[in-house]
This record gives sequence, structure tokens and C-alpha cells, in this order.
Amino acid sequence: AEMLAEEYVKVYPDRPAVNVQGGGSSAGARAALSKTAQIGMLSRSLSFSEGDLSSIRIAQDAIAVIVHPSNRVLEMTAAEIAEIFSGTITDWGELGGTPGRINPISREEGSGTRGAFDELIMKGTEVAPRAIVQDSNGAVREIVAQDRLSIGYISLGLVDGRVKAVVVDGVSATLENCRTGEYMLVRPFLFAYSGEMDRDTQDFVDYVLSAEGQEILSEEGLVAESPSSSD
Repeated sequence: AEMLAEEYVKVYPDRPAVNVQGGGSSAGARAALSKTAQIGMLSRSLSFSEGDLSSIRIAQDAIAVIVHPSNRVLEMTAAEIAEIFSGTITDWGELGGTPGRINPISREEGSGTRGAFDELIMKGTEVAPRAIVQDSNGAVREIVAQDRLSIGYISLGLVDGRVKAVVVDGVSATLENCRTGEYMLVRPFLFAYSGEMDRDTQDFVDYVLSAEGQEILSEEGLVAESPSSSD
């Protein structure tokens, strides 16, 4: 959002600047509900208590489950992934791979990627204490790229030739499968607002949903939306 705001001012220098603050999805929703901000930013769907808000999906973030390229395991179920990270499955041989102790690599508490993984995969089950915790997608990728026994999860846009994204529940982690809804590890990025948007706010939202705004989001590894994609 900060990048979008910076580019927006460059393209439209005569329009009001857009001020961006962090704080998490719940804080974004509260700011929109109280109208202390024109837009609340959320990396999840609106909750029941936030039902008075309207939302526009500006992009989606796909999470890829990654292993070392030499790993013989090409496909897993979501349940198997959860069992790996909870410590129930501990050896690659249990999944048809070359026997060896699985080294799960997770993100830190409070990470948006971790929050989405917990919601979509773990579903209330705790990640095992033995999991190695890293503070960035890049760090997770580096460890998996160097450790043939490891498994981790990162944003799809960061997958490169050094790691391999596994097929989850029979569906490959591709942008097209995310757009069609076939790939399940996807979370929405929302702009939420209360009541009617004023003209200045609508202008910024229109920019974010324009081809230029969506290209910025695509370059950041997100699944771009079309201007008509809204909740």
C-alpha cells in the first residue's frame, strides 16, 4: 500500500497524498468502522463483527508449500502438511520420499504469511515447537534451498528454481489456479470502508484497481485482480 501511495502521487501530483499506517487487519477494520481512516487494509476476509463494512478485493496472496528440488515428494494433502508442521509426521519416508527426518521451517508469530498458513492449513492445531522459525519469506526460501530434508511455505511470487512448490490436494500452485479458485492456499487483500467513499478515496481505489496499480501488485508477487473484482 505504501508503494501504491507513492506511485499514485507521482502519477497524480495535484491530488491529495495518501497516508498509510500499519497495525494489522483488525486494526484496519476498526479504523474503517470508526472512520478514523477512509480505508482499512485487511489480509483476510471480514469477520462477522465487521459486517457493517464494505470491501473491495485488490489482490490475493497465494502461499506455496516448498521443498528442496531433489525431494521425491511431489504432492501432499493439506492434512499431511498440517501433520508435518504439528509434528505428527516426522519422516519423509512416511510420504513416499527418501527416508529422513523432516525439518519444518515456519514463520514467526504475527507474520501475515504465518497467519494465513495457520488459518488455511493448521486450522487451530499448533505448529510444533521443533519447527525452525524465520522472520521473512526470503529466509525460509534460503533454508529450504540448502536443506534437502526441509519444508516451508512462502508467497508464490517468491518461488524460484532453487526450491520446488508441491502440489496440494491435487492442484498445482500457479497463478491461474489461484484465479480460478482451484488452489486453496489463497488469502484476500482487502480495502474496507464504511458508508460511501468520498471522491478522493474513490480516485485512489480506482488507481489501485487500474492496470498500472495491478501491475505494481503483480510485481510484488500477488495475484492481481480486475476492476470488477469486489466483495
